[in-house]
Amino acid sequence: MWLWITGIICFVVAVRVIYKRRSGVCTSKKLLDGKTAIVTGSSAGIGKETARDLARRGARVILACRNVQKAQKVADEIIGTTGNGQVFVKQLDTSDLASVRNFAKEIIDTEKELHILVNNAGILSPSVKTLTADGLELTMATNHFGHFLLTNMLLDLLKKSAPSRVVNVSSDGHLLCKDMVIDDLNYEKRPYPSSLACYGQTKLANILFTVELAESLKGTGVTTNSLHPGCVNTDIFYKTEKGITRYMFGYLFQLMAKDEALGAQTTIHLAVSEEVENISGEYFADCKISKRSDLAKDRGLAKKLWEMSEMAVSLTQEDLHYAGK
Repeated sequence: MWLWITGIICFVVAVRVIYKRRSGVCTSKKLLDGKTAIVTGSSAGIGKETARDLARRGARVILACRNVQKAQKVADEIIGTTGNGQVFVKQLDTSDLASVRNFAKEIIDTEKELHILVNNAGILSPSVKTLTADGLELTMATNHFGHFLLTNMLLDLLKKSAPSRVVNVSSDGHLLCKDMVIDDLNYEKRPYPSSLACYGQTKLANILFTVELAESLKGTGVTTNSLHPGCVNTDIFYKTEKGITRYMFGYLFQLMAKDEALGAQTTIHLAVSEEVENISGEYFADCKISKRSDLAKDRGLAKKLWEMSEMAVSLTQEDLHYAGK
């Protein structure tokens, strides 16, 4: 019995050590004085560590978060650890299209420039289908539709501030998605799948959005890339619901996964590194271009998803005006 337990412990420790040693680290020393960055979902996890790093480099950083009280405590902590007083909190719930519109309009009205947009907010799928007030499936709304609308509304500001970057946090979870039924992203015609399959669809959407966005931004000075942060010890397992399965996965991640600072490295790399300043439309992991599924490379599917997303978020003329289209 003790030999069995010892063997498991040794295996877990070995996996953790090897995984962390192989993890990519952003080596860029680039400073961001005079630059403005937005990081969604930055009150915890890799979003928080991304915001901290950008602030340490001198950027004006806006924490775009659903829970402003929690985010303000994080902002105060970042200010204290970096000495950068230009860290601010604004309310944003990416699952709520009205919240996205209000946030984007406030940014456009108050910010003269925007150099870095990190679309980081995300959740795992609940075990049962859940719809938002807009009638959208909760995971797709939070992970994709909200960021799709936000990015479109801020494109004009990003273009005026070029060179600028849009970083979309995806996941190798996209490999779980074996097909994408574009006209049924809310599971109205199909049975609601497992939590992981639903989550995988949203992560595939992040990559396809990046592919089509990169194509439309050619020649503007704005680049966009997506990424897999790796297996990271964050609270994402407990955001939507609690349960024995979630706690089991969460505990395994605590034992073997990257910590939050290490998990943020690829996001930071894409936001600041000189190595990627002319690269757009790619998928990264461990600070280098990584393999993605065939579906994630499908330009035709990317275009269809874009068109369906426009309808899903009811992109208005006002939105298009703000996007400079």
